[in-house]
Amino acid sequence: MSQQLEIEFKNLLTKQQYEQLLKDFHIHDNAIHRQTNHYYDTPLHAIRTLKSGLRIRQIDNYYECTLKERTAAHEHLETTNELSAEQAKKMLNGEGFFAPEVAKRLAKYDIPLDELAVFGSLTTDRVEIPYKDGLLVFDHSFYLQCDDYEVEYESNDVIKGNAIFDEFLQQYDIKKQVTDKKIARFMKALQASKKQE
Repeated sequence: MSQQLEIEFKNLLTKQQYEQLLKDFHIHDNAIHRQTNHYYDTPLHAIRTLKSGLRIRQIDNYYECTLKERTAAHEHLETTNELSAEQAKKMLNGEGFFAPEVAKRLAKYDIPLDELAVFGSLTTDRVEIPYKDGLLVFDHSFYLQCDDYEVEYESNDVIKGNAIFDEFLQQYDIKKQVTDKKIARFMKALQASKKQE
């Protein structure tokens, strides 16, 4: 089990900006790794109501379950349990919950584990680069009928991280914009697709 405070800044990119950043940072195809997030909530969106997110992430044959709880702007407390492939498969099929530390956090909010269900999946091609005492991340995500691109910067310090990220956006002529987390973008796309049905 791991628990950590995540401080991150994010900004959406156009496809052209994303591709230009891959060129500017000399990113080769073998540096891009694919991961899939399977998102959970209760039928009444108990986790979303807390401005939190629950997911199982799969990277090749590695699985983990993470609860992200919002603690402040740009800050989330992440509680993670590693899962075996078998445990992940059972959880995805609604056959039990095998992330004990995550379950303890959910119990604090009286969220019943037997009501949790996967409501969708999002796949990301991700590049991670050490950058100025932090981590720079370039993401291309695809879900439902959507494709989007973003840059994230993870830091150990909110003020310093914010300054570094603003400087990065200016340097690469990227317009700063309020950017939702992936799970929120997924939910908007899901609601839009339901309206079209």
